[in-house]
Amino acid sequence: MSDDPSAGSPGSDWTDQGLQSSGDTGDSGAATWQASRQQATPPPAGGFGVPTAPPLERLRMAYQRRHDTDYIANFWSALGWGILTLGIFYLYMYYQLLRRMRDHNSRRLDVLDAANAYAWDVAGQRGLQAELRPNFERASAGLESLRRVGTQMREPAIWLVILIAASWLTYIGGLVVYFIVYCGLDASLIKHDSAEGGIEDELSIIYARLGQPVPQPDPTRVKGPHNYAGRIVASIFSLGFYNLWWTYNLMKEPNQHFEINWAWEDSLARAAQALHQ
Repeated sequence: MSDDPSAGSPGSDWTDQGLQSSGDTGDSGAATWQASRQQATPPPAGGFGVPTAPPLERLRMAYQRRHDTDYIANFWSALGWGILTLGIFYLYMYYQLLRRMRDHNSRRLDVLDAANAYAWDVAGQRGLQAELRPNFERASAGLESLRRVGTQMREPAIWLVILIAASWLTYIGGLVVYFIVYCGLDASLIKHDSAEGGIEDELSIIYARLGQPVPQPDPTRVKGPHNYAGRIVASIFSLGFYNLWWTYNLMKEPNQHFEINWAWEDSLARAAQALHQ
């Protein structure tokens, strides 16, 4: 397993020298992404709550936290350790799958909120706030959606205790908890990716207008949902062996999502630094 989410991704100057802060299946989620762009009500500036640092510094800190939040899971390593520890390591992996989605969502909220707030400040300095206000409002609406996704995610420690207790009482109880969590992890990834993709789309327009383009996100990256009923039936009739394949999917798909995010964040970091100069 790898705990280094930056491995293989192009680094930003932020990581090396810091930045001084300034004043198997289903339909694509692309339609959901595009529909989310029509929501626009929250004010564009200010983010959530009272910021403890300037937007650019908050962006830098959130960018660097990906080393801690975006855990890369290795299925074969986890399988080997699970066998060697007679299944105990699987509990750790179960916890990590829940923990990394919760922490990744929180970090991405911080990254995108800070990027939105910083761009609003720059737009104000250049007299572009009125022109870009609709984009900022849609980005802020997307941030609120992403925040709601975070409140719906399961608490890792609590659900680990629930799994252990249910498995101890009855094997079937443990299976039910597994199914609930696995279906929830897949659904959370889809909601999270749809929400953040809409925000990235608006920010790419905003930063391009400010003179520092960042890539437009690809809406086809939003995966379709797993066939939950089919996977549950397959897991039961295979005496749990299909669970291994399901676990592999729940490791690989978020891994790929993280890597896509890192590449986009690297472009965002370079754009923010260029605007600061």
